Amino acid sequence: MIIPSSTYRIQFRNGMTFDGAAALVPYLKRLGISHLYASPIFTATSGSTHGYDVTDANELDPTLGGREGFDRLSRALQENELGLILDIVPNHMAASLENPWWYDVVEHGEESRFAHYFDIDWSRRLTLPFLGDTFDTVLSNGELSIQRDPKTGKPSLTYYETDYPLKPSSYEGREEEVLSLRKPEEIADLHDRQPWRLMSWRDAPRELSYRRFFEITGLVGLRVEDPEVFDAAHRTVLELVRDGRVDGLRIDHVDGLADPKDYLDRLRKEVGPETYIVVEKILGEGEQIPADWPISGTTGYEFIGALSDALVDGSKSDALTDAYEAVTGQPGRPLEELRQAKLLMANNNFEGEVAALRKLAVRLRDAGEASDSISDHDLHNALRELLVAFPVYRTYGTADGMPNEGRERLAEVVRSVEQGPHAPGREALQFIQRILLGEVATEQADVASLFRMRFQQLTGPLMAKSLEDTLFFRHHRFIALNEVGSEAEPHPASLEHFHQEMQTRLQRQPHALSGTSTHDTKRGEDARARLYTLSEAPDVWAEAVTRWRAMNRANVALLADGPAPEPAVEWMLYQALLGAWPADLAAEDAAGLKALEERFLAFVEKALREAKQRTSWNDTNEEYEGAVKAYAAALLAPDNREFLSDFTNTITPFVRTGLVNGITQTLIKLTAPGVPDIYQGSERLDLSLVDPDNRRPPDFALLGKGLADGPQLPSEEADWHSGRLKQNVISKVLNLRQKEPALFSAGNYLPLDIKGKRAPNIISCARQSGDNAMILIAPRLVFGAFRHGHYTSIHWAETDIDLPDTLAGRSYKDIFTGREYQPKGSLSVNWCFAGHPFALLVSQ
Repeated sequence: MIIPSSTYRIQFRNGMTFDGAAALVPYLKRLGISHLYASPIFTATSGSTHGYDVTDANELDPTLGGREGFDRLSRALQENELGLILDIVPNHMAASLENPWWYDVVEHGEESRFAHYFDIDWSRRLTLPFLGDTFDTVLSNGELSIQRDPKTGKPSLTYYETDYPLKPSSYEGREEEVLSLRKPEEIADLHDRQPWRLMSWRDAPRELSYRRFFEITGLVGLRVEDPEVFDAAHRTVLELVRDGRVDGLRIDHVDGLADPKDYLDRLRKEVGPETYIVVEKILGEGEQIPADWPISGTTGYEFIGALSDALVDGSKSDALTDAYEAVTGQPGRPLEELRQAKLLMANNNFEGEVAALRKLAVRLRDAGEASDSISDHDLHNALRELLVAFPVYRTYGTADGMPNEGRERLAEVVRSVEQGPHAPGREALQFIQRILLGEVATEQADVASLFRMRFQQLTGPLMAKSLEDTLFFRHHRFIALNEVGSEAEPHPASLEHFHQEMQTRLQRQPHALSGTSTHDTKRGEDARARLYTLSEAPDVWAEAVTRWRAMNRANVALLADGPAPEPAVEWMLYQALLGAWPADLAAEDAAGLKALEERFLAFVEKALREAKQRTSWNDTNEEYEGAVKAYAAALLAPDNREFLSDFTNTITPFVRTGLVNGITQTLIKLTAPGVPDIYQGSERLDLSLVDPDNRRPPDFALLGKGLADGPQLPSEEADWHSGRLKQNVISKVLNLRQKEPALFSAGNYLPLDIKGKRAPNIISCARQSGDNAMILIAPRLVFGAFRHGHYTSIHWAETDIDLPDTLAGRSYKDIFTGREYQPKGSLSVNWCFAGHPFALLVSQ
């Protein structure tokens, strides 16, 4: 298998086409990239900004340039010796009439030859939850009519601009008569004779008849576990792999599939042993991908969590907590808050999915698999508690049973529920456990298998929507850790834990992607690196927030349901503003403030709605949202001089420390076990907020001009602030990785001991493969140095790195300065940092 030495993620759409990407290839080659990593490129819904709403899995999207444009991109890549990794979406497609498979299902119902392609419950009519109100209300308002579809010429039930195809048998032989129907009762009768029924989008959580992607009713689950569906959905991508046009695949949301291992085994068989495959999977604390999956690893969310151990000061965690609780007036209980978020999801947003599982359990009970004394309520309560308590995305049971790892995980969760304060009836809980383990009569095995599959496909979305898209927008103590792949209550950060994680990564998935920014992260990597610095000075931050709240108190609105923003949201706003503040933005720059305000207010709206407390996407509270956005806008108003002056002065050491963190974070990513992934534009400073802010197209023209021609790094203060230094650090290390592939793909990972005055402020590790070795030395926890104004080379005096015998007595060269070293048993940090406050030494 060819393992990429690095990848560069491109977001197609939003102006990026195949030809646009082809024009970037020379720059990517200079940067040191080995593989372009493309977001979905198959045809998606009109106006799609991301491509995950696929309408034709076998057509290269014409809006991107179609097959001809793709071929030009492919030639450009091959001519420059770059590979291509495609992001594919096997879990779902767009539930859109633009999707010909879905259109056929809507038109013909269960008789459609594509009916079994989608995960639909055909015991009832197909639900189409795309009305703005109930069917009866929409009908009585005259919003529904019978029209001839302008595209097909066939009769359709029309709702504004959407023409829903009628089943041919409902109008054949009387087409003109049907087209003349005008009375509401006539339209309702025709609607009742369709294999589908229109309903309000608000009813989807309870009544949806198909599996969706998370809460998105516009994305319908695809049954790739069926060989026919697998073949149909992968025909073109497999052709591209076999033709040598595609070298690797990134599998979107693998945990949504009925049987991820079976899917990956089938995929591996089709693409052969040389194709690089990674999966989008979020791992819980201590969790690893199943060892028998035929892949190289994950897309790397867990790597972001590990990095926080290297850059966060865990010794002051309690002080930060105390400061947050003093402001909010409430003790932070993230695990209890997560439980409440999960209950909200289970009782509301995923009510229909939970009810469907309960019905299957009742069916098994009534078939004699459990005592009649277990009531429907008991079953529902036990099921809900088990779902809520599940600590990871899912287990991987199949029709053949539950693997040992899944059995152990399930037993652990059941035990925790039984011993917890919300324990349901024990008999009902153990019955649910037996169903999941397949311990039922042979004649009920299919029902139990269906229950297990549906349960496993639900625990992931329930966790994601509760943790990432609810709790992380509610619990604001330290938002740098509110990131995809993080825990509700992470352990105190420690450098030792980071090194342990890297050694485990080398053992379990040495070729997984190592990302720091993606299209799904909550904030850009440099915003996160800057926010890590709050852990070093919680007292400074708390004092500053107290001042700023006092300065802006007049902008807090007193609403009937409380102040807007409430103290916890104020705390969050100041952190988010620190993370997003452009490194060179001056308090007097009115245009710059206005540009930031536009992005910031969009983030504020999303953050409030995702929290689902005083407003939400489904039930917006315009008064509350307006008040909080007015407060946020006032922060950035040019006439708010007192605050802006205080804010910019206070954040200066945080910004400068964040720049150092950003370089250290980058160096770790480039040298640690794994394949470093560069998200478009993040080779310079990435201070983006949550999507869609993080999907803005970067200034590729500026990036192309940023690479230095000579051997020296551009390291003026302006180069730190612009991110040009970071860009050139990346280029130098990526080009080194291409020259020494074995060292980085298979070399040992060795944490190095640091001794002396600044030992807590250094991270150092080595990679070693045969006669080749590399030593990384980088700063950490340097806020105090910047705050007190003594961050110079002399700052690192009396600090040394001990070298084991395998590394001592060699000759090394720093790739950034060209300086040579012949260390005996140790390296002087002060000496290594004479040119730059970081070093990467490579054996000669």
